[in-house]
Amino acid sequence: MRAFQWKSSRAVAAVLAGLLAGGTLAACGGDDDGGAGSGGPVELTVDVFGEFGYDQLYKQYEAAHPNVKIKQRKVSTLDDYKPRVQQWIATGSGAGDVVALEEGILPLYMQQPGKFVNLFDHGGKELQGNFLPWKWQMGVTPDGKQLVGLGTDIGPLAMCYRKDLFKKAGLPTERDEVSKLWPTWDGFLETGKKFQGKVPGTKWLDGPAAALRTTVLQNAGSGPGYSYFDKDNKLVFDSNPAVKAAFDTVLKFEQNKMTAGTQVFTPPWQTGLKRDTFATLPCPSWMLGGIKEFAGDSGKGKWDVAAVPGGAGYWGGSWLAVPKQTKHAKEAAELAKFLSNPQGQIAAFKDKNTFPSSPQAAQDAAVSGSTDPYFDDAPTGKIFGQMAAQVKPVHLGPKNEDVRQVVENVLISVGQGRVKPEDAWARAVEEAKKAAR
Repeated sequence: MRAFQWKSSRAVAAVLAGLLAGGTLAACGGDDDGGAGSGGPVELTVDVFGEFGYDQLYKQYEAAHPNVKIKQRKVSTLDDYKPRVQQWIATGSGAGDVVALEEGILPLYMQQPGKFVNLFDHGGKELQGNFLPWKWQMGVTPDGKQLVGLGTDIGPLAMCYRKDLFKKAGLPTERDEVSKLWPTWDGFLETGKKFQGKVPGTKWLDGPAAALRTTVLQNAGSGPGYSYFDKDNKLVFDSNPAVKAAFDTVLKFEQNKMTAGTQVFTPPWQTGLKRDTFATLPCPSWMLGGIKEFAGDSGKGKWDVAAVPGGAGYWGGSWLAVPKQTKHAKEAAELAKFLSNPQGQIAAFKDKNTFPSSPQAAQDAAVSGSTDPYFDDAPTGKIFGQMAAQVKPVHLGPKNEDVRQVVENVLISVGQGRVKPEDAWARAVEEAKKAAR
């Protein structure tokens, strides 16, 4: 879903060649607005945030469809992308022909299915077996009559850590031994205290935001199956023990001044990756691409991937939808089907570490046997594959992202000394209720 760019490998080229050789590229028909079938050129705009791993796929699709040209519009962060999508969909103008809807955004638009093309009308019914059952179901309206979006990736969790800084602190550096340090978040906290006692110039975590998203989804997945909102979309922030436990866990790191207070993909976070600003970072699979992008060559071999504390969980994942406002519904639907099919998901994983929501793709040797030289040859396919097999879906309400943002801001304010730790939960409840209105 949100991995950042790194150079394509030969394996990607091989996968893409297989797409063409296997005949998986369906021919696009035309419409009454200069479609491919009428001989006129069709330009399809795809709206994404971060990197989805589609650059090479676009080229292959264009090569097989000479009358189709693809333009990608990319926004770096989800928090910047969300208001743009909301404006486009609300006004019925400005959206791309294909738009990425992240897990926190999707619930809002599942309440507005009339804003999107029904992909069941474009061969969607036969694709169900290409996706994990829960991933597929989340893209279908409750009445089962409309397929709003086709799944792309999921974000199984791990923990990325700086091997060189662990060595400096006298901690184990090999991933299996590191994983044993923190089966629980309390173990992770205690390890962090030891680390900062030895390397006081470096914070243990990047910030509270990534840790909160991780722990909330872990707790909700192993508990009630929902987080800030229940399955009737009623705000339960202050009554859901899964949320309170996650908040209290992350608050401990802020109280002990163990985070750098940065938010993922922001300029301070990007700069922090190039320096010794923080030693660990909760890592859904797509995060590896962000580390490569912003740490660059100087980070190669310094970062590695271990197990995440607290058990199974995921963070992130998206769907591709076609807004009703498109003038090229058929062509856009065909492109969305191509990008999200198993072979497309394999190519995206090889290019950007976006872990597939397709079981066929996840089981393919190109994914399951994948290792990453940037992360000291970590067996990323195995690490994320094992976690993905344990993932349980979490219901997110239509205003989940609004609540998430304000709660994260409260925790950041604790670290900045602007909110007292003892007042943090009450402030978070207050802000959550405002955001949910």
